[in-house]
Amino acid sequence: MTRPDAAPTDGADHARGRRHPPTTAGSGLPEAAPAAGPASLRTVLVALAANSLVGVAKTFAAVVTGSASMVAEAAHSWADCGNELFLVIAERRAARPSDETHPLGHGREAYVWSMFAAFGLFTVGAVVSVWHGIQQLTAPEGDSNYLVGYLVLAVAFLLEGVSFLQALQQTRGSAALLGMHPLRYIERTSNPTLRAVFAEDAAALAGLLVAATGMGLHQLTGSPVYDAIGSIGVGLILGVIAVFLINRNREFLTGQVVDPSIRRSVLTALLNRPEVEEVTFLHLEYVGPRRVFLIAAVDLVGDEEEHDLAVRHQQIEDELEQHDLVARALLTISNPGAPPLDPDTL
Repeated sequence: MTRPDAAPTDGADHARGRRHPPTTAGSGLPEAAPAAGPASLRTVLVALAANSLVGVAKTFAAVVTGSASMVAEAAHSWADCGNELFLVIAERRAARPSDETHPLGHGREAYVWSMFAAFGLFTVGAVVSVWHGIQQLTAPEGDSNYLVGYLVLAVAFLLEGVSFLQALQQTRGSAALLGMHPLRYIERTSNPTLRAVFAEDAAALAGLLVAATGMGLHQLTGSPVYDAIGSIGVGLILGVIAVFLINRNREFLTGQVVDPSIRRSVLTALLNRPEVEEVTFLHLEYVGPRRVFLIAAVDLVGDEEEHDLAVRHQQIEDELEQHDLVARALLTISNPGAPPLDPDTL
């Protein structure tokens, strides 16, 4: 957002002529990396392929073994497949450019379709698994082919692990740009598809361990109760993940503002501009993955007429919108006497 030839500045004494540290597009606004979109789609497609294979294997094993935990795992995998189709739609529709009816772009569609995916995980994955487990608590003992069940769980763990490693690789790369822990990044990121795949794959790996434990205890004790409890445990894990995903998508749909670190970077970038004297108001709200709506009240250097100020504001807005992070920028004149914002105190 800053010009490459802009002098470094220090915000604490900007009005006295000292300057802030320089802010670059790479270090200040890392979530706008152009490669993030294709990377997210690739992560979703890897997860879709893995879960399709796992779903077929688990369904076969569920029929052969009659294991309640395996039935829950099969429902989980097919729910994930459906969810990932929603996430592919989310990536495609959110990437459409702005138009007359959507001047801020279509980015929020990513949260809508990701919300559908999270509801699918809750209903098909969590509810079905818990309900089936409850039914199996009182079901009569049946014959089970444990070897088939364990082999399928091992193959599923391998495939789910491949998908999870793809999501983890993308997460670590993006988190490193912000200096954040990967788990913190997953919680805060504006990219709902990456968050969904990461969370669902992590839940899948945990669910496989729970299912294997339930089957193992069933084999050791001869009691199907442990297998049924495993099914309920898988459902509860999916329910927690689904509620988390639903809540985060809800927050972005209703107007999630950016993290303070990104807000400080944008404020510093504005103050680095030689024509900007002060910024007295700054609002940055996500309107899609890695896309924000920027509203700022600025005091420009000099004392120009209203018409000239409007022209200069428009020029700054146009330049700001060249950055991948900014979907739309609106600048207005600061109110007389309004206190200036300082990056060091945000």
